[in-house]
Amino acid sequence: MTSSSTGHGGRLGDWARLLSGVVPSGTHPVAIAEAGRDLLRRWSEPHRRYHDVEHLATVLSIVDELGAPAEVRLAAWYHDAVYDPRSADNEERSARLAVDGLTALGVAGRQVDEVARLVRLTAGHDPAHDDVNGALLCDADLAVLARSTDDYDRYAAAIREEYSHVPEDAFRAGRAAVLRHLLDLPALYRLPRLHDRWEEPARANLRRELDALS
Repeated sequence: MTSSSTGHGGRLGDWARLLSGVVPSGTHPVAIAEAGRDLLRRWSEPHRRYHDVEHLATVLSIVDELGAPAEVRLAAWYHDAVYDPRSADNEERSARLAVDGLTALGVAGRQVDEVARLVRLTAGHDPAHDDVNGALLCDADLAVLARSTDDYDRYAAAIREEYSHVPEDAFRAGRAAVLRHLLDLPALYRLPRLHDRWEEPARANLRRELDALS
C-alpha cells in the first residue's frame, strides 16, 4: 500500500487481510472492520498535520515492501494511533490501545505483547542491534528524515503546526532536543539496505534543521 492508495476503503481491506492471519477463525468480520475504522478515525483527527493517514500509509508501504511479519504490520497500524501533541505518553497510550484492541479480537498473547513492545520502541527509535522487528518499524517510521530538502522542510513545517499551541522559544528548544537525540543515535537506520541509502541524507537534514533552530 502507498500513500496514493484508494482511500479508507482500500486501507480497511488491507487491515482485514492482515487480521485474518492472526485472529481465530470464528472472529466476526464486523468486529475486525470496526477495529479498523476506529484506527482510521484516530489517524484522521483534524489536529494531525504529519502524523496522519498519509504517514500511516507510508510506514505500511515500507514494512510491506521489506516483508515484515504480521506483528510489525500491526505495530505500524497502532504506533501513532494515539497522538496528542500536548501529551508526553502517546506511545504508551498507543501500546495500551493495541493490547486492548487486539486482545478483544482474539490475537494470541505473545503476538499482542510483541506489537505493544514495538509501539513503545517508537518513543526513542533505538532498537537493540539484534532486534530485527524493532529495526523494521523504527526505520520505516523515520523514513521521512531522508527525503529531499523540500519534502523534509514540509515535514518540519507540519510538525510545527501540530505544536502550534507551544510558544516559539519553547518549541525551538524542545524540537532541538529531539533532533539532538536522533543525531546522537548510533544509527538512524539499522537495516543495512536502508542505512546505506538513507543515513547520510537524513543526518544532513537533521543538522540543517538544528542549525536553523539555533
